[in-house]
Amino acid sequence: MPRIPLPSPAEMSPEQLRVHDAVVSGPRGQMIGPLRAVIHSPDLADRWSKLGEFLRFGTCLPPRLNELAIIVTGRRWSSQIEWWVHARAAAAAGLPDAVIEAIRNGEAPLFGDADDAAIYEYARQLQLHGRVDEAAYHAVERRWGARGVVELTGVIGYYTMVSMTLNAHEIPLPDGVAEPVQAPAEGLFPLPPARSHADAAE
Repeated sequence: MPRIPLPSPAEMSPEQLRVHDAVVSGPRGQMIGPLRAVIHSPDLADRWSKLGEFLRFGTCLPPRLNELAIIVTGRRWSSQIEWWVHARAAAAAGLPDAVIEAIRNGEAPLFGDADDAAIYEYARQLQLHGRVDEAAYHAVERRWGARGVVELTGVIGYYTMVSMTLNAHEIPLPDGVAEPVQAPAEGLFPLPPARSHADAAE
């Protein structure tokens, strides 16, 4: 059960309903997840929605890489809705199922694509340490430029906020959907380094 009321459109104030209608008429097509909580502050919800729309749909990164960064973030925080939504989006964008499952299970993923590996390592380090080493930083910057590395950092930061909001307010999954990830008893979920093909061959 959520910790705060989650108003239906019929229960919303005019300000809340304006944000709701903008969300459902946009690329998301529905209002699930953190916006159901944030709608209690319509001004925050309005700005949140616009930022999130850009960071999910408007960055210079291909959707596969954007969704990879999001599921790394969602798994670190064991955020059920974030994982449920974005693991499916990552698969639809072309991220291999084996990679998605490895991240879900806390196993070292094996990447066949150098861009995937670079995004994973950047997101992994930022989530684990709050910073990124020179090699991981420049691997992304060389491929996607200053804009890419800035937008990637924004994606990871925004979806950290999403995860914290979902977890803090205990926003439920849709009816009939089982929790897709297992949270650790305490603390945040570990994210192991990726395996190399040399490791896989041994």
